Amino acid sequence: MPALNFAPALLLKAQGGATGLKAAIFDVDGVLTDGRIYIGAEGETVKAFSTLDGHGLKLLRQAGIEPVVITGRDSPAVRRRVADLGLAEAVYGVHDKLVAANELLSRRGWQWSQVAAIGDDWPDLPLMVRAGFACAPANAHAEVKAVAQHVTTAGGGHGAAREFCDLLLVACGRYEALLRGHLQSLDTA
Repeated sequence: MPALNFAPALLLKAQGGATGLKAAIFDVDGVLTDGRIYIGAEGETVKAFSTLDGHGLKLLRQAGIEPVVITGRDSPAVRRRVADLGLAEAVYGVHDKLVAANELLSRRGWQWSQVAAIGDDWPDLPLMVRAGFACAPANAHAEVKAVAQHVTTAGGGHGAAREFCDLLLVACGRYEALLRGHLQSLDTA
């Protein structure tokens, strides 16, 4: 049996609309990272990502929920991480995340009720108030926490995205099967 346990009311909120979740939108700085930006002597941007978070995004894809990155910054580090995770949908360096998200939803045929979103600061608010389910990391800005339906116990870059992924996987009923699949593959290795 899985060790995770979320409140039933939270699980109902995280299920999305009547047709279920199709996608989960992730901010980068403050969600997939701790929000700090390191700039080297040559001007290169260095970011630290959590492997737990990365595996959570991969599990979402396996469950049929498309992880999407929409970020206000563009850097080789973020592009590399998105490529390493094999994410098919990412939008970089956008000023207006809502415009980018609406274009993506239109192209993919998704409704806002079929989308979950996690963000940490004001640029994420337009997505979060429209999403079927909205989440914020523990270290998010107060205004973002106020509109979130769930605030993670972990901070951005330190497992918040994984907690969000796990919650969505439990809510859609795929968590236990994915866990059992990993246990079986470990037993046969």
